[in-house]
Amino acid sequence: MMASFMSYFGAGRKDPKQTARDAIVGLRQQLQMIEKKEEYLQRKIEEETKKARANAVSNKAVATAALKRKKMTEQELDKLAGSRLQLELQVNTLESANLNAETMAAMKKASDALKVIHGNMNLDKVDATMNAVNEQRELANEIAEALSNPIYGVEVDEDELNAELEELQQEELNTRLNEADHVPVHLPPTSRVSEDKARTPATAVEDDEEAQLKELQAALAM
Repeated sequence: MMASFMSYFGAGRKDPKQTARDAIVGLRQQLQMIEKKEEYLQRKIEEETKKARANAVSNKAVATAALKRKKMTEQELDKLAGSRLQLELQVNTLESANLNAETMAAMKKASDALKVIHGNMNLDKVDATMNAVNEQRELANEIAEALSNPIYGVEVDEDELNAELEELQQEELNTRLNEADHVPVHLPPTSRVSEDKARTPATAVEDDEEAQLKELQAALAM
């Protein structure tokens, strides 16, 4: 009575997993017993067959009795084979059911974990969060772009700067050429006499201007 009362309130209940394991263990033990009995019956069939063969000519009554016992043993062996098949089917069914139960338990745990992870999360909150993230990203890009611009906001035309630089270079070149025209050229007496003899005044002026131009170009290139 007390055992029934405790069982009613769950005190006597067993774990379903453990119950399945116990049932599988019991079925396998029964299968081992049947297999041993089958081995015994098979040996008995072989013995009766030998006995019938040995007395088939000399003692037909003994041979006939041996054959009868052989037939009875074979029938019992067939029944054991049927029982063994049923036990094997039950073992397979229990193992499959136990596996399904464990799979469902694992899936339930995973589902509960997902519920905890998601919490109060929903699609609207996710969209709102992503919109806020995008807004902050755009704001950060605008700030970075503003910081990278010149402080006073002056726009510089590169073509205009290059044109002005070329104009200054040309002015400097012209100035140096004008100054070079007024610089006297000092030559040694011997070389001056020989050069005066060797070239005309026009040729000498052209050579001096060409030399001065080369020196000025070399100076500008530095």
